[in-house]
Amino acid sequence: MSAAKAAQPLHRVLVVDDDLDIVEMLEYNLTKEGYEVRTATDGRKALEVARTYLPELVLLDIMMPQMDGIETGRQLRDIPELRQTYILYLTARSEEYSEVAAFEVGADDYITKPIKPRALMSRINALFRREAQKADPGDQINIGTLTINRKNYSVNQADKTVILPKKEFELLFFLAQHPNKVFSREELLQKIWGADIYVLERTVDVHIRKLREKIGDTHIRTLKGVGYMFTDQPE
Repeated sequence: MSAAKAAQPLHRVLVVDDDLDIVEMLEYNLTKEGYEVRTATDGRKALEVARTYLPELVLLDIMMPQMDGIETGRQLRDIPELRQTYILYLTARSEEYSEVAAFEVGADDYITKPIKPRALMSRINALFRREAQKADPGDQINIGTLTINRKNYSVNQADKTVILPKKEFELLFFLAQHPNKVFSREELLQKIWGADIYVLERTVDVHIRKLREKIGDTHIRTLKGVGYMFTDQPE
């Protein structure tokens, strides 16, 4: 390990897969990159470890015994301390419905097996780099009775507080930073997920729908055939 990598603060990663060869391969490569790693071979054990370890990133297989990755991800997001944890799904399944299901429960990325270690490490490193390059975490947007606070990834609407998963919050914050400007799905994928993350354009629709379920559709408008816009002058 290089001196530069050794000097970097460690990010905590939880690897969850029922294939021990994959677990060992990922643990080896992550440790080599300077990450702190814990492992689990099924969903129930993953939840048990995650509650005390509080990982910043979970690499999560979909097809597992006892509890599959989709349900595990859903329960991870229900733990308040893990709502901002990155979840990257690992799966041999390439069907679109698996990807959509993963993003429905708050996935940040979706990686199809067989896993290429160097490519995976590059995507993980890029993910944490984007996190480090963000603006002051105390940034806050106030529009009417709506307050969007980047410090705790929360949204306050009048007397109601909503804690959002990381990608939902980032999408809302980005749109609110650029009120009354329309963004296409492709532009939002580039801005929120990044050019090195390969997800469907439908992922944006899923996140917009979930945001509307939580904060209403007062501010977020759809322009059919164009994209989405945050308005600071709701009707």
